[in-house]
Amino acid sequence: MKQTFYYGGTILTMDEKRCAEAVLTSEGRILAVGTYEEVEAAAGKEAEMEKIPLEGRTMMPAFIDAHSHFSAYANAMLQADLEKAESFEDIRNILRAYKEEHKIPDGKWIQGKGYDHNRLKEKRHPDKGLLDAALPSNPVMISHQSGHVGVFNTRGLEALGVTETTQAPEGGMIEKKDGKLTGYMEENAFLQYMKEIPMASMEEFLRAFEEGQRRYAAHGITTVQEGMMIDELLPFYRMLTEQDRLYLDVVLYADIRRGEGLRKALEPYRNGYRDHVRLGGYKIFLDGSPQSRTAWLRAPYEGAEDGYCGYGTLSDEETKAAIRQAFRDHMQILAHCNGDAACEQYIRCYEEVKQEFPGQEIHPVLVHAQLLGRDQLERVKKLGMIPSFFVAHVYHWGEVHRENFGELRASRISPCKSALNQGIRFTFHQDTPVIAPNMMETVWCAVNRRTSGGYVLGAEERIPVEEALKAVTIHAAWQYGEDGEKGSITPGKSADFVILDRDPYKTDPEALREIRILQTIKAGKTIYQS
Repeated sequence: MKQTFYYGGTILTMDEKRCAEAVLTSEGRILAVGTYEEVEAAAGKEAEMEKIPLEGRTMMPAFIDAHSHFSAYANAMLQADLEKAESFEDIRNILRAYKEEHKIPDGKWIQGKGYDHNRLKEKRHPDKGLLDAALPSNPVMISHQSGHVGVFNTRGLEALGVTETTQAPEGGMIEKKDGKLTGYMEENAFLQYMKEIPMASMEEFLRAFEEGQRRYAAHGITTVQEGMMIDELLPFYRMLTEQDRLYLDVVLYADIRRGEGLRKALEPYRNGYRDHVRLGGYKIFLDGSPQSRTAWLRAPYEGAEDGYCGYGTLSDEETKAAIRQAFRDHMQILAHCNGDAACEQYIRCYEEVKQEFPGQEIHPVLVHAQLLGRDQLERVKKLGMIPSFFVAHVYHWGEVHRENFGELRASRISPCKSALNQGIRFTFHQDTPVIAPNMMETVWCAVNRRTSGGYVLGAEERIPVEEALKAVTIHAAWQYGEDGEKGSITPGKSADFVILDRDPYKTDPEALREIRILQTIKAGKTIYQS
């Protein structure tokens, strides 16, 4: 039985030991952790051993993605990248260049992703007129960086059967001006029609999945999430597992509104990993995004003369029905809730339904919890709910939030320190493909809370480096119910490691995001090396 002995650097265990000098692994498991002498003694004299010096670098548990959309990340690689667009003209030029570069024929769908109206010179969303002018011979859809709103051109609307008389589904909006479609949609309307766009070919999608895996691994991540599993993705996952293409663990959360058929199809993945895939639970959406002003708030947006507070996407009865189903099936449920009103709906509905199932715990997750109120934290703690904060919003959209919410509310987004003071375990995520799955940037954000403009937003909500690292390792494993298997360098657990070029505990807090991922190891095998 071959063993691997790591030594000669800093080892951050993320358990009660905190640090160690050496680690011993075999067949993908951790055998021993401790001083050099202790681990050497545990190996035994007769063991076949490979000694790997860390040469002063830092080893810690591999990072765990607490929430993202794995297939959407893959799909985004098959779309025009609009993230750097600064004007409508940029969007038009990027789309035209994408069609030419990829030799896309007339009549085939073209998609763009990642524009942000907050960063455009025009300070508003594009409309179908811009897209018609850019690509008059193709159906086109572009999605906002939040993933909650977007725009279709005339050919796209026609292909989807959307007309001036089409009614938006509840919790969504199809924009019209003077009775005419603009092409812009929000929330449930946008999500519904986006799903009706023909998917890429199996071959294209599988290549994109492989590139997506590589990028997650390059950021030190070995467990990822499919944050809204739908029926249309089943053939791709069957192919990925049948062809043994996955080396990251993927946890699926099914769109509970898809019904019994999807739940039955995913039943084989319910009891543990099968070819690196397992069903973690169910997912619902309760509101939109703060940067798009569709998050549902308890008090109006800054400057909203009409008292606009955003809006919810599900009724209380629908929300309670979803939670009730999760209890019946003994499954975890994740709820997307950015605004404090959406958080309140989830807390209130969960509180009520939980009384119907005394003694049962399903560890519900508040996904994003951007504006989760400090006054709501005590109930979150009591109910055993897990906030998974999108804390990198502080950097990427902090300046926008100051405009949308005013200084005080903006300073309290992602209230990590307040949650820590309440004894609440929380996790971090990037909601990829909204932003790249850059865990060290997220840790930097939580520790410094600096906006893209250099402003410290909510200094009182900054947390220590160790707590930020726990949120992407041991606490993330606990959120998934896998803390007995992952999240710390502890004997008996999977040998999932990341090797960094320096020790985060000894790095200037402002330089944390400069730390480089040198190597990522999954179950003892290197899956990324810089």
